[in-house]
Amino acid sequence: MALGFDYNEDQLALQRTVRKFTENEIVPVRQYYDETEEFPWPVVKKMQELGIGCMNAPEKYNGMAFDNVTLCMVVEEICKGCLGIAITPLANMLASEPVVYAGTEEQKEWWFTGICNEGQLASYAVTEPGAGSDVANISTSAKKDGDYYILNGTKCFITNARYASKYAVLATLDKSKKHRGQCFFLLDRDWEGISIGKSEKKMGMRCSDTSELILDNVKVHKKYRVGEEGDGFKIAMTAFNSSRPFIAAASVGVATGAFEVARDYAKQRVAFGRPIADFQAIQFMLADMAMEIEAARLLWQKAAWQLDNKHPLEAAQLSAISKCYAADIAMKIATDAVQILGGYGFCRDYPAEKMMRDAKILQIFEGTSQIQRIIIARNLLG
Repeated sequence: MALGFDYNEDQLALQRTVRKFTENEIVPVRQYYDETEEFPWPVVKKMQELGIGCMNAPEKYNGMAFDNVTLCMVVEEICKGCLGIAITPLANMLASEPVVYAGTEEQKEWWFTGICNEGQLASYAVTEPGAGSDVANISTSAKKDGDYYILNGTKCFITNARYASKYAVLATLDKSKKHRGQCFFLLDRDWEGISIGKSEKKMGMRCSDTSELILDNVKVHKKYRVGEEGDGFKIAMTAFNSSRPFIAAASVGVATGAFEVARDYAKQRVAFGRPIADFQAIQFMLADMAMEIEAARLLWQKAAWQLDNKHPLEAAQLSAISKCYAADIAMKIATDAVQILGGYGFCRDYPAEKMMRDAKILQIFEGTSQIQRIIIARNLLG
């Protein structure tokens, strides 16, 4: 597609469908799932029926036949309703990226048939207790044993882990080689040696599952190795470069939701005989919110467009820029929304405080805001 600022009719129709779904199926239950911290299976199944559960799969496996710009648009819409609910299909997308970019046809058939046609969930298992931002320092080992690899290690902060049927796992063949010794493997939940450890009690995204994945002598046939030995780190970075515009779009969704709550409240709340929206202090806060949202949306649109048009170097830089900027403004806007609502913003009866708690993770996962700045600076300085 050419770079432009208008969605075509197909995109607009999809946006209307997803927006209506979000308003009818996500918004009414978001407070319940946040309070109970219950995994939102009923909503997840409805998203899967709509095609949201497997968006970046090839079309032959019932994936959405749309480009990255369109998929990011969908992500923005569902995350505007609830980041905690929306993160489940987003985790499916991230876990699928190594298969999309480096998987064989046999691997794609095995992976996407379950996820797209059987409603399975997937997890992207990279982070470890001693290796978050420092991906090259992972300790999960893969020892060659004939036609098999034996995997041992513990992954933490893994989205969907407890409910996933498939895992994309980064392991190292030789830790002394750092990133040059890593490989991706595809695992099935039913294989011997796979178990789930503790689930995290989180500040935000409370209905999303975040758990440990424990691998104890898991035997993996070489046909489930993605790419060649030593390709793991490169595949992981490619996956992150591709997924960061989606996190930027998610951030814009959260920011837009918080902005709309604050705007609507300001128009209704009366103080000193007038709606507080009449006061310049509130107007300036809302104006700043609107400007920041528009700028962040343009950034993810350009980053996604660069991915669609096969500009990998430019896309890598814009992916980091868009993710960092959008995550930071989501946190700021959600905080300002709470401020505009005042005491009510601090109470759970209004969604602003939930949006503020949810927004914080956007500055942390898939590369912290500080890591994004390191990436951006390195690209600038060569």
